[in-house]
Amino acid sequence: MTPEATIAQISTALGVSWASGINLYATLLVMGVMHASGAVVLPEGIDYVAHPMVMIAAGLMFMVEFFVDKTPGADTAWDGLHTFIRIPAAVAMAYGAAEGMGPVVELSAALIGGGLATASHTAKAGTRVMINTSPEPFTNWLASLTEDIVVIGGVWIALTHPWIFLCLLGLFILLMIWLLPKIWRGAGRVFGFIFGLFGRKKEEKLETTDKR
Repeated sequence: MTPEATIAQISTALGVSWASGINLYATLLVMGVMHASGAVVLPEGIDYVAHPMVMIAAGLMFMVEFFVDKTPGADTAWDGLHTFIRIPAAVAMAYGAAEGMGPVVELSAALIGGGLATASHTAKAGTRVMINTSPEPFTNWLASLTEDIVVIGGVWIALTHPWIFLCLLGLFILLMIWLLPKIWRGAGRVFGFIFGLFGRKKEEKLETTDKR
């Protein structure tokens, strides 16, 4: 395998992992379309994404997520559920994308891919929790549309311009090191306020019952 092919395969493994943490179905759909059209040739371990059945399923689920992800409140519930879908899928695809590079590299790709998917998923979900505190829906729609564009563009760059993607991925990792603690604290404050509100309502209800 040439150095260029190795870099391309690494970029594919990391790119699909990162993108899957944000929008798994858009990632699968873009990969499938690009491979089926001949724009790129995916590694054998993940070329199954171009199968018509996989593309139809990914397309249908992308349409569902497109609308759910733009509904305040529903998007957070959707992200919570997809914690158990996006990250395992990213691990599997990173492992498949590294096929043929040896068991050490394949396992390393799966571990790093899972970490990248966790970081991008956490950033997306945590940011949405804070955005949903705004009463107007337009910020939510803008965030969701931006994520869709970033995922589609990011997967395309990872598959066609690996060196550019790897540089951008390095910047993303640095951004996450700075941003994730802030997102974690912000989301914690939001949930703390919600749970505190429910706690106060429960106490008021109990006090009313006692008075009766």
